Amino acid sequence: MAKSLLCSSALNTFLSSTLSSSTSSKNNQIACSGNIKNQTPSLSWNRRELSLGFMSTFLAVGLVGNNDRRSRDANAAILEADDDEELLEKVKQDRKKRIERQAVLNSAVKEKGYLQDLVYNLSKVGQAIENNDLPAAGLVLGNGSDTEWVKTANFAFTKLSASPEENTEVETFNSSLASLVTSVNKNDLESSKLAFVSSASAFEKWSSLTGLLGQLKGI
Repeated sequence: MAKSLLCSSALNTFLSSTLSSSTSSKNNQIACSGNIKNQTPSLSWNRRELSLGFMSTFLAVGLVGNNDRRSRDANAAILEADDDEELLEKVKQDRKKRIERQAVLNSAVKEKGYLQDLVYNLSKVGQAIENNDLPAAGLVLGNGSDTEWVKTANFAFTKLSASPEENTEVETFNSSLASLVTSVNKNDLESSKLAFVSSASAFEKWSSLTGLLGQLKGI
């Protein structure tokens, strides 16, 4: 009987210990589970913060890149605008010069009359050379630079020439005309023909450069 009681007592002690241990273990598991559950939102929040941080960084980099591109585009636009303004200003200045030049030509009635005399006398010289009549050509040419129609023509050249190119053609004309006078005086028909063509061509080029081509009859 004593053994039964002892065994019963030992069994109760064992069961109590086992239940206590089991209960403690469950409580610990519950506690741990609770801690894990409590910690999970915190970990999730940290991941969101990290993701947001990366996104913010990328956005910032993207915005900086966009700002740089916009800045470059703005600078390019400013340069293009400057170029456009310079081009527009140049066009305005060219137009102003053309208007002023045309006003000078329109008012140069006397000078255009001198040039018309030049055309007339050169035509007479050309006809004489074509007819192999160098003495007749010599009468029209006279002494060249001292002949009245040549002097008045040079007065018109000086008044109406406005560019280096135009002045070059004037020099060519006078040089060719001097050669023409020399060739005619020497009775050199071939040289006279060449000098005449050279002088007439120089005068035509000058008239084209100045804008008078077509305003003078016989050119």
